[in-house]
Amino acid sequence: MVNFTPHRPGSPRPSTPHTKVEEELHEMAGIDYDKVSIHRNPSVAVLYEEALTHEYGTVISSAGALCAYSGKKTGRSPKDKRIVDEETSNEDIWWGPVNTKMSERVFLINRERAIDYLNTRPRLYVFDGYAGWDPKYRKKIRVVASRAYHILFMRNMLIRPTEEELEDFGTPDFTIFNAGEFPANRYTTGMTSTTSVAVNFKRGEMIILGTEYAGEMKKGIFTVMHYLQPKQYNVLSLHSSANEGPAGDVTLFFGLSGTGKTTLSADPKRKLIGDDEHCWSDTGVFNIEGGCYAKCIDLSAEKEPEIFNAIRFGSVLENVVLDEESRAVDYSDDFLTENTRCAYPIDYIPNAKIPCLGGHPKNLILLTCDAFGVLPPVSKLTPDQVMFHFLMGYTTKIPGTEDGIVEPQATFSACFGSPFLVLHPQKYATMLAEKMSQHQTNAWLINTGWVGGSAKNAKRCPLKYTRAILDSIHNGELANAEYETFEVFNLSIPTSVPGVPNELLHPRRAWQGTDAEFTTALHSVGKMFNDNLELYKDGASAETIAAAPVVPV
Repeated sequence: MVNFTPHRPGSPRPSTPHTKVEEELHEMAGIDYDKVSIHRNPSVAVLYEEALTHEYGTVISSAGALCAYSGKKTGRSPKDKRIVDEETSNEDIWWGPVNTKMSERVFLINRERAIDYLNTRPRLYVFDGYAGWDPKYRKKIRVVASRAYHILFMRNMLIRPTEEELEDFGTPDFTIFNAGEFPANRYTTGMTSTTSVAVNFKRGEMIILGTEYAGEMKKGIFTVMHYLQPKQYNVLSLHSSANEGPAGDVTLFFGLSGTGKTTLSADPKRKLIGDDEHCWSDTGVFNIEGGCYAKCIDLSAEKEPEIFNAIRFGSVLENVVLDEESRAVDYSDDFLTENTRCAYPIDYIPNAKIPCLGGHPKNLILLTCDAFGVLPPVSKLTPDQVMFHFLMGYTTKIPGTEDGIVEPQATFSACFGSPFLVLHPQKYATMLAEKMSQHQTNAWLINTGWVGGSAKNAKRCPLKYTRAILDSIHNGELANAEYETFEVFNLSIPTSVPGVPNELLHPRRAWQGTDAEFTTALHSVGKMFNDNLELYKDGASAETIAAAPVVPV
């Protein structure tokens, strides 16, 4: 039981012995426990009370969720994320546009600025929890913040310890100091704005300045796991969802925004292991997180009942618009941002598998939404093709999804999560191919985008057909089907799938325009893949390169 005694700012501190956590924070960071009231792992009710009392604009929705606002920043700031260049990790890190260097000196300047700010707050909140459901590989994470909403968010997203585990928690493996209300000094060497998200692997610390967007903490821990799990344990970290069938068969789903990852992994016939971040170890798959972080724009009970019903007491709604009187949320209102979100414990999902662990995956699904209409609705991949398509992380943005997009636009994100990678993408791709070979995992490329033509003149593949394809994968029928080879990409396409019209399975035969138009579109997309491959050729394996499209000159 965590005791909580409110402390009135300006009044003398009660003369009670300092807790172990207070002593640790004082010794390692200089947190002044004589001036700052520190509350470790407060209950949900206490965090509600603290947020509603002390944080401007925080209210309770009609469904009981805590509605908080992240200020100016309503999304991640990837250009302001940096990793410290230090001797224990610098030779392993994939330096470049994703992982920008920060000197140890600048990190310490920002750290000092963050600690100085936290010491001016009358109260600080601490949450100690775990990243990773497998006790053998989990990491102890400590979050220190001045906003109760940030602690409730991470209470949902990390794995919550039992009272016994909390008592024996010990020294954390990684600590986040969230001083996001206070800006970075943009005149500090290497700073490009007042926002800074900095990760230091040697110190086991993350410092946040100049952004109150809670997702920075979630993805910061994912970045940490992307480094520590492969480096320390040879465990593969993955930006994927995962579910499990009645027979214990596990499927991993990879896909960028708009490809259907959340929709397709939320299968009522299968248990949800997790919706976003996983690791694949020598014993199977485990979820990194203790909760889900769902997009809320246009959410409805009809379209996504599990997510809609998970938004209740204990959940955190971020940057949503409510009716002033009823406090009902208007999920269609994007006045503040399109990136409205909700964080809730995974056990708020009725068919969640607790604990969130599974065996070795039987199937691996790479999802893409091809708006050019040239990729098959389903293809069976070889191990080399898995490495290639995993490295590419391809999908398309279509007109209407973002300002300024008037034509379908190819999008590539290595390993389906480039912003969170720390090692070279080929490292993760090679580990994935090795594990698939070891455990005889089948791999599939599923196009949830357009068939018969491009987004300009054709229709998107109906969801019922994609679900029929998935059902055939899960019941084993597709693994034993007959296949034909698709040109340029050299993909294996099934000649038939129960419940799916045969004419849709082969893109050239489904094409509604001329044969020459299809060839032009196919070669154009193939060239986009090959152009993107050039970014990774310095570290890509010969097998990966050999699986690239063969586009006639």
